[in-house]
Amino acid sequence: MTTMQKSGSTRTLSTVRDTGGQVTSQVRRTVLPSGLRIVTEQMAGARSATIGVWVGVGSRHETAALHGASHFLEHLLFKGTEERTALEISIALDAVGGEFNAFTAKEYTCFHARVLDEDLPLAVDVLGDMITSSVIAHEDVEAEREVILDEIAMHDDDPDDVVHQLFAEQAWGSDSPLGRAIAGTEASITGLDRARIRRFYKRHYRPSNIVISAAGNLDHARVVRQVRKAFGRAGFLDGEAAPELATVPKLVGVNAGRVSTSRPFEQVNVVLGMEGLHRDHPDRFALGVLNTALGGGTSSRLFQEIREHRGLAYSVYSFASHHAESGVVGVAVGCLPAKLDEVLTTVRAELARVAADGITADELRIGKGQLRGGLVLGLEDSASRMSRLGRAELVHDELLDVDDVLARIDAVTLEEVRAVAAAVFSRPEILAIVGP
Repeated sequence: MTTMQKSGSTRTLSTVRDTGGQVTSQVRRTVLPSGLRIVTEQMAGARSATIGVWVGVGSRHETAALHGASHFLEHLLFKGTEERTALEISIALDAVGGEFNAFTAKEYTCFHARVLDEDLPLAVDVLGDMITSSVIAHEDVEAEREVILDEIAMHDDDPDDVVHQLFAEQAWGSDSPLGRAIAGTEASITGLDRARIRRFYKRHYRPSNIVISAAGNLDHARVVRQVRKAFGRAGFLDGEAAPELATVPKLVGVNAGRVSTSRPFEQVNVVLGMEGLHRDHPDRFALGVLNTALGGGTSSRLFQEIREHRGLAYSVYSFASHHAESGVVGVAVGCLPAKLDEVLTTVRAELARVAADGITADELRIGKGQLRGGLVLGLEDSASRMSRLGRAELVHDELLDVDDVLARIDAVTLEEVRAVAAAVFSRPEILAIVGP
C-alpha cells in the first residue's frame, strides 16, 4: 500500500517488473507548488494513453440555490475558450481519432480523453485550455440550459433512474446533498445564471482541488512538463497552495421508510435496501464479497431464486454504494405489477436468510473469484487505469496496489461476511417503488 501524502516532490509509488526484470508498470506522482497533483502510470506495450482531469466538486458540494451547477459547468467547459471555439475543441480530438468526454458524480467531476500515445500532448493542451480558460458566455449558458433540461426529462423517462433517485431521496432526504439528483431539477437549472455559475467555477476549479491522472505509453516527467505548460495559462498555476487541515467526515445515517410514485411504465421498478458502510469502513471488502454472492451475477442467490427458479423478473441485482460519511446497500428489481408482492416477499426472505446464516463456502469462493476477475480484467486498458489513479488520489487519498487489493479480497473469511450480513441486513428497510 502507498499512502498519498501531500508532498512537494516527485515520488515513485509502485513499480512492477516481469520475470526478466523489465519494468511493465510504474506509478509516479508529482505535486506542483500550486497544489495541482499529477499521477501517472506507465504501461509497457500500450500504444494509447488516457488522461483525466478530476475536479473535487460534485452535486454534494452544492447549496440548494446551486443545485445542478457542477453538471451545468461540466457542459459549459466544452463551449469554448479564448483560444478555441466549441467546434475547434471537438475537431482537435476528432482529427486524431481520440475519445473525449466528461461526467459529473456526487463527489467529483471528470474530463477525460483517450488518444494514441503520440497525441497525448494535444489532449493535455486541450484539457488545460478548457479547465483554465473557458469563456462561459451568456449565450452558451442559455443554449446549454435547454440541453440540460432535455437531459433531466430523459432521466425522468427512465424507470431505473427514477427509482434509484427516489431511493436516494428517501435515504438521505431530498434537501440533503447526497439525496439530490446530480443534474439538478427543472426549477434549479432554470434559476442558475451566468454570474452564479462563473463564481462556482472560480471557487472550485483551483489547482489544489484538481488531480490529473494519466496512464498508457507515457513518460511521467514529460507529462508533468506538458501539464505545467497547458495549465499555466492565465496564471492558473501561480502562487502556492495553502496547507489543508485534515478532516474526519462526520458519519451520516439514513432514513428508513417507504416511498412510491406513479408513472405510466409497463413494469414496476423496486429498490429495497438499508444503511450500508461508509467509503473507508474496514469491512468494505467483506461487504463486496457478500454483495457479489447475493446479487452480483447469474449464479448469485437473488438471480437464481427470483429469475431462474420463480420467473418473477428479468432484471435483478444487488448493489453497495459508499460515500465519505455514509453508505447504502440494496436490491433492485423490475417486474410486472402483478408480481410485485411476491418479489418483495422473496427478496425480504433472502436478505433475512443471509442475515441469519451468512453465505456458504462455495458462495464465498465464487464471490471472491468474481471480484478478483472483475478487478484485474477491468484494468486491462489505459482508460480504466487512469480512472483508478484519479479516484484513488482525489477521493480516497490512498492508492492500493492491485496485489494488495487482491490479497484483501482473498483474506475475507466466512465469519467476516456473516458478521457484515447480520449487521447490515438487520437494519430498518428503505423501499422505493415506481410504476403504474
